[in-house]
Amino acid sequence: MAEHWFKEAVIYCVDVETFVDSDGDGWGDLQGLISRLDHLARLGVTTLWLNPIHPTPNRDDGYDVTDYYGVSPRLGTLGDFVDLLHEASNLGIRVILDLVVNHTSNEHPWFVSACRDRASPYRDWYVWSESRPRDLRQGIVFPEHQTSTWTRRRDARAWYYHRFYDFEPDLNIANAQVRREILRVVSFWLQLGVSGFRMDAAPFVIELTDPGQAEPAHAYEFLRTIRAHAAWRRGDVVILAEANVPRDDLHEYFGDDGDRLPMLFNFTLNQKLFVALARGDATPLAECLRTMAPIPASCQWATFLRNHDEIDLSGLSADERDDVFAAFGPEPRMQLYERGIRRRLAPMLDGDRRRLELAYSLQFTLPGTPVLRYGEEIGMGDNLSLQERNAIRTPMQWNASANGGFSTAPRAKLVRPVVSTGQYGFRSVNVAAQWRDSKSLLSWMERTLHTLRQCREFGVGTPRVVDVEGASSVFAMAYDGPDGAMLAVHNLGRRSVTVDLGPQPEQSDHAPVEVYSDAAPSEVDRRLRGLRLGPHGYRWIRLR
Repeated sequence: MAEHWFKEAVIYCVDVETFVDSDGDGWGDLQGLISRLDHLARLGVTTLWLNPIHPTPNRDDGYDVTDYYGVSPRLGTLGDFVDLLHEASNLGIRVILDLVVNHTSNEHPWFVSACRDRASPYRDWYVWSESRPRDLRQGIVFPEHQTSTWTRRRDARAWYYHRFYDFEPDLNIANAQVRREILRVVSFWLQLGVSGFRMDAAPFVIELTDPGQAEPAHAYEFLRTIRAHAAWRRGDVVILAEANVPRDDLHEYFGDDGDRLPMLFNFTLNQKLFVALARGDATPLAECLRTMAPIPASCQWATFLRNHDEIDLSGLSADERDDVFAAFGPEPRMQLYERGIRRRLAPMLDGDRRRLELAYSLQFTLPGTPVLRYGEEIGMGDNLSLQERNAIRTPMQWNASANGGFSTAPRAKLVRPVVSTGQYGFRSVNVAAQWRDSKSLLSWMERTLHTLRQCREFGVGTPRVVDVEGASSVFAMAYDGPDGAMLAVHNLGRRSVTVDLGPQPEQSDHAPVEVYSDAAPSEVDRRLRGLRLGPHGYRWIRLR
């Protein structure tokens, strides 16, 4: 159905300021992005997710917003944004925006007014405490970089709450006027033509904060209000929420019948996937999927390997976390906030093509819709000399010319330095070179994504973990869809294995056919016996 298009999408996340600079000022912009839409279309992208594009002091990569109804002048104009929507639509690409409404910048006119005048109509749009809160670290998010979540404003003669940095005061979701304004913001961008939103920090958007309350209540019903309001404006709208919450709370975000949020990032699956990759053992991944509660039929998971933040390992046991750190982030400079890894995937996997292909093949065939971060398609590296999350937010590497083809500006004027040295420098890793090489990671990614879109069962089928006896490194999933059935088999280990899966209930009377694999095509036994997988090998098999 058209309203469930997101179940068969390939989502590509772009930070406009680091993608393409069209005017030589050192910052990426919307016109630059428009000029590279052909790259995304060829790759197989169907949905473009833009990180914040609004006016901002840019102290938090644009997540400190000063105007929800505008475009940052560094990135372009509203006219440029409408041009982007038009050109993307011509290529069959939808656009979704970051919706950052749990806080604003402290330079937002609302907050400035609220601080200057206690009688301001915006005073109650934020969370205040007239006296010094007893717990200044209430609900702290960045333990290594925050000393408090309550800060006193002398001009306001009160303390304001900020889950994140002190320049990002939280909005007061208990205020009906704030809720109405959020709905207006949603309506504005839908009217311009976006297909939906990625809701930033969803649990904090609906948090009802009180000073000293360690476990605040949540206004879950407001999620239903946002969904209904958006759907009334555009029937096929999607809201993809960032909600890294315990499993028992997930139903509060989806809703009992899928009437709250249609799509969530699967953080639990992401963390268990890295445990499995670190150990070369499929058991953590299989157990995670077997015990995961079903979600409403109208809803969908979003799968990812890397995003614009660190890999969050807070949901793992101490032993699991230690194993992931040891395998992928052994040095303190690679770690962040005592819980995560601030590296891109290619250096985490030592640039090993077999391991990279395995990881992406796994992601694409897990239950849900795949989300890619810009640069993943060419195996970009990171810059650990940059602070915090900026290590993985370096400019896109387009070719071997100055600044990797990102900008013609002098290096000193770039929004961030391009990775220029070592194995992942732009002269070695760039789009132009990889498009010319049929054996490159980019060419592999194009073939894989186009094959994925021909195997719609992975997005819409009913998933089932397949038992694999005697080979703990092998992970197998079967999908029963309305038009067919698929089987994906992956070897997470470093040694070749041969497995017997036996006939599967999703099979038809016809012999299974291999659709895609890391090796030369080979016949598949009707009873799925003697399936051979090389080190880090994978096979996609059509069962029906």
